Amino acid sequence: MSSRSSPVWLFDLDNTLHNASHAIFPAITANMNGYIAQVLAASGAPADAEAVNAARLGYWRRYGATLLGMIHHHGVRAEDFLREAHRFDDLTQMIRAERGLQRLLERLPGRKILLTNAPRGYSSQVLRHLGLHRHFAAHVPIEQMRVHGRLRPKPSRALLKKLLAREGIRASRCVLVEDTVHHLKGAKTLGMRTVWITQYLQRQAARAQHSMPHAQQRFSLRPGYVDVKLKSVLGLPRRMAKLRTGDRS
Repeated sequence: MSSRSSPVWLFDLDNTLHNASHAIFPAITANMNGYIAQVLAASGAPADAEAVNAARLGYWRRYGATLLGMIHHHGVRAEDFLREAHRFDDLTQMIRAERGLQRLLERLPGRKILLTNAPRGYSSQVLRHLGLHRHFAAHVPIEQMRVHGRLRPKPSRALLKKLLAREGIRASRCVLVEDTVHHLKGAKTLGMRTVWITQYLQRQAARAQHSMPHAQQRFSLRPGYVDVKLKSVLGLPRRMAKLRTGDRS
């Protein structure tokens, strides 16, 4: 396949390339809750567990990311929130992933871009621990997801449009690979191909507390905006024909 016709892969990180629900998401939940409680208490608002959970999930539902709600309603600095949410005693000991990810990325034709709503320091450390960093031509963490100076993380269509323009590629050449199914909807409307990874959706107790109000979604069903549904990213090579032709699977 020529470079002009090769796909451009946009990979999510957490629960797509590794199992974040095992230990990382529970730790982020605890960190995030602690930070939100401090912010609420400082403003004189209720800061009990129920109020904190309501704020975290409510902002996630309304803005697509708890961070955006904390910025808009409480004036927190993004870097402070992200730093506190991603404090770990020993991150490398918390990472769990399948064997064969390096070989998978080597086999897939085309450029690979990491597109993650996680901060750069954390996502870079995970990539390096897994030995995947050398396979990505670009790394777009949440700090770089700005449109007209404002944070616009996934599932922002404006973010995806800016990325396409910056990379000089057509949406029809892109394949977005995600575990968060609603992130795929906007990408599909732009003309991208979409892959939904479901492997860790049955382990959502921690993730539900982290940021996902729809954790109990019926992952056995494939929405119309999903081109390919896979248990694991390791299944991507055998679905290449489906992704090239736009056939359903």
